[in-house]
Amino acid sequence: MGLIQLLFKDPVAFLILSVLLLYSIIFHELAHGWVAYKMGDPTAKWLGRLTLNPIKHLDLIGSLMLLVFGFGWAKPVPVNIENIPNRRKGLILVSSAGIVANIICAFIALLIYRVFSPEHSGMPEQIIILFARINIMLAAFNLIPIPPLDGSKILMGFTSESVTRFLVQIEPFGFFIVIGLLYIGALNPLINFFQYIILTAISLLLSAIM
Repeated sequence: MGLIQLLFKDPVAFLILSVLLLYSIIFHELAHGWVAYKMGDPTAKWLGRLTLNPIKHLDLIGSLMLLVFGFGWAKPVPVNIENIPNRRKGLILVSSAGIVANIICAFIALLIYRVFSPEHSGMPEQIIILFARINIMLAAFNLIPIPPLDGSKILMGFTSESVTRFLVQIEPFGFFIVIGLLYIGALNPLINFFQYIILTAISLLLSAIM
């Protein structure tokens, strides 16, 4: 279901979900640029993308897709790996940064929820849980090793030149491959597996510190 349907059905829920989705994606993209900057690539900083200002990150087509189909994207933060001295390490860390940012957001949200341990689930508690779920979903989705998703870039950092070459060759068609596989449900088991791993890791960490 697209967000536009939710807008007419429940405007308050639409507003809350839109803000949570928007900033979960912004944190993800901002993390890519920040790690690249720290590793020697100032491209994102030069282009003004190291900001929480949503205007800088919104993509027109991605926003329309989200409204209509419930699946969208922000403008990818530009990164020039050539500016990073250790390119393989840079590729792995920069590509992982967005996923790690989403996992951290989910961890913080669930930590807040557990600290307050609400007996009754009101609106604030529901928002916290929703924020955690969105970020876990985004992290799991981006772990899929199909271009242009982050998982493919992480895979490139660990695999041979032949595998990297193959992933680069299919990248122009990657978006359509991902959409097609999502449509037929082929990616659901992998996404669910990644979500399980992420949630288990967060739960273990929460249990260890509380």
